[in-house]
Amino acid sequence: MNEIEKLEKKIGYVYKNKNYAKTAITHSSFANEVRGECNERMEFLGDAVLSIITSEYLFKNFKNKAEGDLSKLRASLVCEKALCTYAGQIGLGECLLLGKGEQHSGGRERPSILADAFEAVIASIYLDSGIKQAEKFVMPFIIKEIERPAVTHFKDYKTMLQEIVQQNSGERLEYVLVEEKGPDHDKHFVYEVHLNTNVIGKGGGRSKREAEQQAAHEALKLLGY
Repeated sequence: MNEIEKLEKKIGYVYKNKNYAKTAITHSSFANEVRGECNERMEFLGDAVLSIITSEYLFKNFKNKAEGDLSKLRASLVCEKALCTYAGQIGLGECLLLGKGEQHSGGRERPSILADAFEAVIASIYLDSGIKQAEKFVMPFIIKEIERPAVTHFKDYKTMLQEIVQQNSGERLEYVLVEEKGPDHDKHFVYEVHLNTNVIGKGGGRSKREAEQQAAHEALKLLGY
């Protein structure tokens, strides 16, 4: 059984266009070796598709929650940790096409790789069959995660910071990548968060999401929260 067949069996979906599936499970380390297309662009699209599916579900099913609470809940459902959990539930790591270095360094269990691949799979289903089929795939994971009590305690520092800044009209937040180092299998990112032109926080992590969250956390402490 090849990787695409493994993926189809694990997600319970058969692709009309197998190329979407192949791209979704192709990590940049493998693409660099064979000069092919990796899943980074699909990850970008999958992130947006996941956000709209999750947002619509929360909007319809949590009518008593305010916008800020909905934002925090959504963030807890689509963060890297949650996405990695979803990927683990279906054994997505077993399907991934990784470069030799990434395979030998534990890439199949790396949270950032699994989270990105899960988003890419969402995009691949969306491109192959549309939003309804993507929703059918995503929602069981979302509902199961919502039912976990710990979800309500997730701290989304980026959303918290955004809500504070929005209290003053005209203020603008921006996250800026200032450093990226290390090989593909062991990246480290450093982000600054800017309020207008001022640096108010800086954070690092093994994924861009983690680094941005750490930068926002530092900014909140600077602002006294």
